[in-house]
Amino acid sequence: MSTSECPPLRLQSRLREGRPFPLGATWDGRGVNFALFSASAKAVELCIFDSTGETELERIFLPEHTDEVWHGYLPDAEAGTVYGYRVHGPYEPDAGHRFNPNKLLLDPYAKGIVGELKWDHALFGYTIGHPDEDLSFDERDSAPFMPKSRVIDPAYTWGLDRKPDIPWDRTVFYEMHVKGFTRLHPDIPEKIRGTYAGLAHPAAVDYLTKLGVTSVELLPIHHFIDDSYLVDKGLKNYWGYNSINFFSPDLRYSATNTLGEFKRTVARLHEAGIEVILDVVYNHTAEGNENGPTLCYKGIDNDSYYKKPKDNPRYYINDTGTGNTLDTTHGRVIQLVTDSLRYWAQDMRVDGFRFDLAPILAREEHGFDESGSFLDSVRQDPVLSRVKLVAEPWDLGPGGYQVGGFSPGWAEWNDKFRDTVRAFWQGEDGKLADMAQRITASADCFNKRGRKPWASVNFITAHDGFNLRDLVSYNEKHNEANGEDNKDGHSDNHSWNCGVEGPTEDAEINALRLRQMRNMLATLLLSQGTPMLLAGDEHGKTQFGNNNAYCQDSEISWLDWAAIDEGNKHLTAFVTRLIALRKRYPILRRSRFFTGELDEEAGVRDVTWYNPSGQEMTPGDWDDSNARCLGVLMDGRAQETGIKRPGQDVTVLLVLNAYHDVVEFKLPSGVDGKSWDLLIDTNQPDLEEGNGFRFNSPYAVTGRSLLLFSLDYTNED
Repeated sequence: MSTSECPPLRLQSRLREGRPFPLGATWDGRGVNFALFSASAKAVELCIFDSTGETELERIFLPEHTDEVWHGYLPDAEAGTVYGYRVHGPYEPDAGHRFNPNKLLLDPYAKGIVGELKWDHALFGYTIGHPDEDLSFDERDSAPFMPKSRVIDPAYTWGLDRKPDIPWDRTVFYEMHVKGFTRLHPDIPEKIRGTYAGLAHPAAVDYLTKLGVTSVELLPIHHFIDDSYLVDKGLKNYWGYNSINFFSPDLRYSATNTLGEFKRTVARLHEAGIEVILDVVYNHTAEGNENGPTLCYKGIDNDSYYKKPKDNPRYYINDTGTGNTLDTTHGRVIQLVTDSLRYWAQDMRVDGFRFDLAPILAREEHGFDESGSFLDSVRQDPVLSRVKLVAEPWDLGPGGYQVGGFSPGWAEWNDKFRDTVRAFWQGEDGKLADMAQRITASADCFNKRGRKPWASVNFITAHDGFNLRDLVSYNEKHNEANGEDNKDGHSDNHSWNCGVEGPTEDAEINALRLRQMRNMLATLLLSQGTPMLLAGDEHGKTQFGNNNAYCQDSEISWLDWAAIDEGNKHLTAFVTRLIALRKRYPILRRSRFFTGELDEEAGVRDVTWYNPSGQEMTPGDWDDSNARCLGVLMDGRAQETGIKRPGQDVTVLLVLNAYHDVVEFKLPSGVDGKSWDLLIDTNQPDLEEGNGFRFNSPYAVTGRSLLLFSLDYTNED
């Protein structure tokens, strides 16, 4: 069926031509300019609703069409106006067109959203159950079931707000969920728990400040949709990786139902010296495949927005596993994404972005290209090139694994660090050489084209998979609460339950679990690169074995602050101490990769590797698949630059022992009259600093434990 004929134009006398830019709805104090891109539409109706979004008041055809943009100016419209679009054009799925003016559509550039989506068959452009499936045409009005767009007043008084501008080498990411972090916090007022305002509360901000993290990385807050199959099961898309709009903060996390609440939260975090990083999902939308609903892009210009097989554009390329893939090689889609990023960076003042399934954004027709259209557009942008850019460097598409493959200026999640560190502490064979690479910023992946160690974003756990407590408590996933018969989620987790599956009263096992947690947290925060800590790991949060809690808007995911016992408080103090050490000693966060070469001026090497006998590692040591203990000496006297920084001369020795048994590790030689100061022993979490250990003396390293020694050549004993 086709609706390619233009309907009669019903131009209201008060409606003016307006401008084709900027895209979206822009209030200028006297009226609103509406502009919508669609390359193949025949006409566009602007639909005005009452303030609740429930009653449609009138429909007005946009009068002008310039450079594939439909536009008009409504002089009597104000900020707060609620609206949507109905777009006329051909309904020819076999040709890639799915226009259906019976379906009310969100504005892709809407900066405010009113109402929630209510799942109904009327939301679909085709008639569900029809023998022609998605080739059929549905004439029911979807407006009663759709959220609506709202015109905003962008004015906000930021006062003295300044972005913290944390240097990369000092950055410590803290991945968190706005609701999950605050929902059960006893010191946050009940009415603002689970909201942006809750995150801005002094109890939340003070905790983050005392912990020492520099940058909160928020799981998606772009307006998103709860999948119908989850709603049918009484569940929700808790993580939020199902965006339908890239400009509006989702107001389900708002206590006041205002945009200003999010801005106030950013300002409060900035005041505390904490950056705000957004996890963004520009690789797909909530409209799914050919059997999905028509909510926005599909009904505005399906052929432009989505990638489709050239030989059969009825269907969608599905590099995301969600049904569709946004076409970020199309100029207008690139514009949409970069306009969105600039809006958040400038108007909302966020400090950076983590890009979900980022290779999709760089995939051209010939495959992944680190100089592809989107990445080039970001690289040359005077705003976006200056914020923190972090890629999740893998997806399901061809050539989808790209760790180390992004261009200079980008940091990347490093799953090689995650998997190697987990496997090493679990006691797997042959991990010593790989471990050496990972704790020195994975130079094998990132040391090229002038990239720096910070390009490796190191993590042990993230929102996806086991959290840290469960990593040492479960061998198998336990996702029964998700309603998929435990078939969802990863099965290969490099986890080890230390002898018993799940909770136990066995004191010895619980002690080992806590030490393993400290081992991995210490490895994370004492390694070169940029560390990312998962919220809750610092005080032993459990998800009861669920490694795919994407649909668990419940106690499974929320941080249970009241349940933090004394043992977990000690773990939090341990993490705080690790972060403080990282900040204190520049050698733990170098801005250049280690070379292992002799510094002729200082007469030392920047890094030296030792075996337990106190001798430098040999090829035979590295090749020994049974070896599970090594030391790495990082010498602060091997200067990176001529600029001296406090603590830069300090040398540190990191010792890692993944054996079950105690290892007598002979401390390397140094300068007469000096001694090693033991800073960290994961078998002694409450260790006081200042214990001196002489050179060439053996130290009994407990089985499965990590040590950190320091040596300050600038001070006498």
